[in-house]
This record gives sequence, structure tokens and C-alpha cells, in this order.
Amino acid sequence: MNTKIAALQLQTLPMSEAKLDYYIRICAKNGINLIVLGEYVLNSFFKELENLPLLTIKEQSKHKLTILKKLAKTYGVTIIAPIVLCKKDALYKVTIRVTPTVTFFYEQNFLINYKHWNEERFFANNSKNIQVPIFNHEGLRISVICGFDAHFDILWQQVQKRKADIVLVPSVSTFESFDRWNELLKTRAFLNNIYILRINRIGDFKDKTYSWYFYGSSALYSPNGAIEAYLGDNEEVLICDIDLNTVKEAAKAWGFRRQLVKKKIF
Repeated sequence: MNTKIAALQLQTLPMSEAKLDYYIRICAKNGINLIVLGEYVLNSFFKELENLPLLTIKEQSKHKLTILKKLAKTYGVTIIAPIVLCKKDALYKVTIRVTPTVTFFYEQNFLINYKHWNEERFFANNSKNIQVPIFNHEGLRISVICGFDAHFDILWQQVQKRKADIVLVPSVSTFESFDRWNELLKTRAFLNNIYILRINRIGDFKDKTYSWYFYGSSALYSPNGAIEAYLGDNEEVLICDIDLNTVKEAAKAWGFRRQLVKKKIF
């Protein structure tokens, strides 16, 4: 039996819950109960956040979290999305997993620290603690590695050690990174023999120096390193069929994990 997962490819959502309610209602009616959003969809884009008062950011996040909890309970779904969390006047970049009954929070491990885009300086995340969340859903072991984290081997080692079947990668990729991201995630999917679902933001932002164009292109990568399905650069939904047998067959065929077990690495 296949498990269906929906990737909602959106730009920053308005404060109204109407659009999110529309998409989640459709997913629920079609038997999809796991829904994933990209980075900076619940909140304004990072460069906008830099110029917003702390109270405004706090209220934005609080309101969106309330909406997600309501929709998860109403439609009986689980929603995964990055959000900015405010604790004791400090901001944290986290991913939330909202179920009909409980909400989980996972801090992002590594933050961009470039001159033109410095999340590390802005957020208060504790970079000393490396965590890769794993949870069970309809017989699948699912992990979440947010955007920038996907570049670091140590996180993928945890994914392999903890036997994930699929990794969800919410992202906010822009500039000329399309080909690089495709090659990166195809390789990660193949070497780990897992599915990877990347959910990328759309929209744009301009300041005095740069123009950010978020190109979407959300995609599902197979355990054999192929692109199974993908979107364009518009507001769209990607419905993914995840087949656990495909994961098992790829792992058996290539035998990478067997080598690691043989050498007592895992």
C-alpha cells in the first residue's frame, strides 16, 4: 500500500486562513493526511523579517500556528512546516509537526551565515545540538532536514543510521541554484536509497543589492536517484505516492547499508 504526501508550493501566506484551508480540505477529501510546506511560507521571507519589530514577528507566528492546529484537528491531518518561534524575546528557526492532538518543534541545525543573508546572526538556534527528527507515519519512517541542513553529511549519516524511508526537505532556494539542488538531492536519495521530497518556496523579493527569485521546482526523488515528479514555478500542489517496497528493493539491490553493517559502522 502506498502512502500519499502532499507538498504545497506557496509563497508567504496571508494572515487569513482561507488559502491554507482550501488546500488542506482538498487533500483531506482525497485521503492525504500528511502535508508539507516550504520555508518562509508561514512567515515573511528572512530579509523582510530583519526589518520587522519582534512583536510583529511573534504575532505572525502565533497566529499561523493557531491556524495550523485548528486545521490539523478539523481535517485529521498532520502538517509539517518551518516557522519562526519566539521564546523570551529571542527568535528561533524551527520546523513544526502539527498533528490533530499534539505539536512538535525541531530546531534547524545549521543556519546560513553569508554577508547578504545571515540567519546565524539573526536567530538564536543552539548549533551545538545536532538533531534529525524521525517519526512514523502509516508504516513509513519519515525524517525532516530543512533547507540549508541538507548540505551537511552528519545529518544524512543520522538519517541512514536511524533507517529513514523518506526525508522531507522544506527549502527557500533562489538565485542560480536549480541544477545544484537537483544534483545534490538526487545523489543523497541514491546513496541512502530513500525518497526525498523537496518543497521549495515561490515568489520574489528585492532589496537595493539583490533580487531573490524563488523558483519552486518542488520535486520527489526516488531511492534510485531519479526525479519521479516535479512542479514548475507557480502555486501548485505535488501529490506524491511513496512506496515502501521501492525503498526496500533499492536498498537490497545496491547493498550500501549491508556494507556499513558488515564493518560494524551501524
